[in-house]
Parts: sequence; structure tokens; C-alpha cells
Amino acid sequence: MNYLHWIFLSVYALLVVGTMVTILMDNRQPAKAMAWILVLTFMPVVGLILYIFFGQNTRKERLISQQSMDQLTKRSMLEFAEQKDLTLPDAHRTLIQQFINENWALPFKGNNVDIYTGGHDFFLALLGAIGRARHHIHLDTYIIEDDPLGRLVSDALIDRAREGVEVRLIYDDVGCWRVPSAFFERMRQAGIDVRGFMPVHFPAFTSKINYRNHRKLCVVDGQEAFIGGMNIAMRYVKPWRDTHLRVVGGVVYGVQRAFLVDWYFVDRTLISGRKYYPGLADKSVTAPARLAQVVTSNPTSPWADIMQGYVRILLEAREYVYMETPYFLPTEPILFAMRTAALAGVDVRLMVPRHVDSKLVEWASRSYLSEIVESGVQILLYEPCFNHSKLLVCDDSLATCGSTNIDFRSFENNFEANIFFYDRDVALRLKQVFLDDEAHCTRVGEQDAHSQRPFWQRLWESLVRLLAPLL
Repeated sequence: MNYLHWIFLSVYALLVVGTMVTILMDNRQPAKAMAWILVLTFMPVVGLILYIFFGQNTRKERLISQQSMDQLTKRSMLEFAEQKDLTLPDAHRTLIQQFINENWALPFKGNNVDIYTGGHDFFLALLGAIGRARHHIHLDTYIIEDDPLGRLVSDALIDRAREGVEVRLIYDDVGCWRVPSAFFERMRQAGIDVRGFMPVHFPAFTSKINYRNHRKLCVVDGQEAFIGGMNIAMRYVKPWRDTHLRVVGGVVYGVQRAFLVDWYFVDRTLISGRKYYPGLADKSVTAPARLAQVVTSNPTSPWADIMQGYVRILLEAREYVYMETPYFLPTEPILFAMRTAALAGVDVRLMVPRHVDSKLVEWASRSYLSEIVESGVQILLYEPCFNHSKLLVCDDSLATCGSTNIDFRSFENNFEANIFFYDRDVALRLKQVFLDDEAHCTRVGEQDAHSQRPFWQRLWESLVRLLAPLL
């Protein structure tokens, strides 16, 4: 028996050392690599299990072949996306070109946008769009709950499917972990094409649990689209606060492309053709020249596309950058850019909820908040409820809204989607959303960040911060 004991310890030691070598060879950010090494060192067995589930790096894996990407992009969207007299604003030309080069995120002019700051208005608009569908509905969501709202949306989709409308639904398998399979099976039996994103099955548990589709997209007939932060669940109606957009215009092509790339990922079916990229509706109405891009990011891309865009916005800002995020566990480039912008005199404001739905995340984020307060970033704590909104506004000329949190998971691990507007009117409207929320916030000063919490609490927050890359 003594021999078995030593054999077990030897095998375990080899696994741990091999895992540490793998982490080092991945050339991750030093903080993230060190966090995993500490977990493996000081949490025997449990640390190794956590790494298997959450730590493996898939960024270098090309889960979608370049040939398929060419077919999805060039064969479908590009041949229908001709735009005459497209002019890029000088102030944001480099950012737009960066997204084009990294992400095939084409800019589109002539867009209209409706802004929803509550679930009640958004879901009424979504149900209305579903009811108007005549050809197809493409819905991509991290969560669709088996609750009254989820059942209402599923009933609306079933009704359209029975009328001959093509309905495709992608849900995230981990986000919907607790949703009974019967909920989705009912939709399948009604003719809806339902796919779970990267299903996680025991005993095939792998790091797939760590790489989730966090996008919230819906396209109806290729004519109108929804994008933002709201999942389909009753808590987004009440009590949570969130922001979602409805867009009409050329940028719908960008949302459609994002969905069809995800569909290829889950179904290995290439969907393209004019019927999915139709001519724009209401041609008799002259749409304003609102320029917009849909930018996606994912862990298989060589670039952290949305994070790099945020860094550029912060470093190129001249007057202000206002940001809302439910979770603040910033990567080092984002932290550096925020501090640099604030020290340069830019009015940088960050709004986060007073209380987060995860205590561990709340504890970890506090040390980051204390750090950026020192550089002059204004911290605003939203008081009424949990604010799940994810938006950014800069210099009255640029704004973005989508599914991306300012944290490691969104920037590095998740499949995310944001829409970027290069338009004064949209920027001012989303700025007003921020200012309306700010009226319900408490401002945190530098003295408050340091003196109001006892030493043991600040020590605990700093210790939990070591786990921030893993949360």
C-alpha cells in the first residue's frame, strides 16, 4: 500500500508540473499565469480540477476555418453590402480601420436606433418584431429561462415557426444549465431549429465550461436587429436595470453575420444568400448617416478585439469617457488606459452596482476601484438595484453598447458582441442614459476608498483579487 501512495503522489506531481509548464508556454499575462500557479500549488487536487474545467487556453485553436469564414463573410454579406459615398470620420478612422482589420467588422451608414433602458419596453419591442416576422428569426442568447417571460417568447417563436417562418435559436449550454431540456424540446417539436452552444456533458467535462457565448442578438427578416445586455429572463424586467438597442439599417448586416458565424460554429451549416441580407426597408424614408459597426470577440481569435478597441478609445479621448459595467475586474491594458486617460485630464467615470450578484466578484473588484480612484477616475456606485448595463460614451461622438463587461472573462474568454456608433446624436442619447443613472449613484472619493473599510476587509479583497483572472 505504501508503494501505491508514492505512485499516486508521483503521478500527481508530474501532472501538476506538466500543467504549470503548459501555463508558462501559453505566454499568458503574468498575473493570470501566476494566479493559476498559486492555485495549483496551494490547492492540491482541487486546483488541478479547477484548471481542467476553467483554465485551459483555447485562444490558439481555430475552431472556425478561414475558408468557412471567407464563405460566411465574402460570399454572403460583402456582395450585398455595397455602400456609395461612405465617409469615415477623421476622429475615429483608426479605430474603425482597426476593427475592420481584426474582425471583418464593416462600418455601415444610414442606421436608426431605439434605446431601451428597461426590460418591459425591450421585451414588448422584441415580441412585436417576432410577430412581424415573415421569413426568418435568428435569436442568440446567453440565457433564456423557463419562466413566464421565457415561455412567452418561446410561444411567440413557436407561433411564427408554425406559420412557416424559419426560426433558429442559439442558447448557451452553461448559461441555461438549470433550464429543463423539455423547454427546448417543445420548441424543436414545433419546428424551431434549436442549438446549445458548446454543450458540456459529464464525463466529457473540459475547459469548454470556461468559454461561453455571452452574446445577446436577434435578427428579424434581415431588416431589424436587437443587441445589448439583456438575456431573456424575468429579472431583466424587474428588478434589474439594463440597456438594449434595436437597430434598423445597414448595420443589421453586421448583426446577421455575427449570428450566422455562431450558427456555423454550433451546426456546421453555412447559411448565406440574398434572402438573409435583403434590401433595407422603408427606402422612402431618408435615414440619417449614422455610422455603426458590429464588433465581436472570442477566445479563438488571435486578438482581444473589443478590449483593444476600449484601450484605443481611452487613450485617444480628449474630453470624457463614461462607462457602465456590472462587473469590474479589468485586464492590465484596460487598467493602464483608464489611469493614463484620467492622469491626462480626461473626465473618466466608471459606474458599477453598489452590490453585485456574486460576492466573490464584488470583493475582488473593490481593490481595483481603490486603485483607479488614486489616478482621478470617478467611481459611481449605482444604488437602486443591480445595474447590468454595459455601455461606453466618449467625447459626444462615439458610443458602444453590447454584451461585454469590463472584466477578464468578457475580454478574454467569452464570445461577445458590441455595436459601436460614430454619431453625435446616438452618443448624446446614450450619454443621457448614463447621466440619468448617475443621478441614482453615490460617488466614491479617494479617502472613502481607503479609510471606510477595516484593514482585514481590504486584505481579504486584495487576496481575492489574485483570483480575478479566473472569475
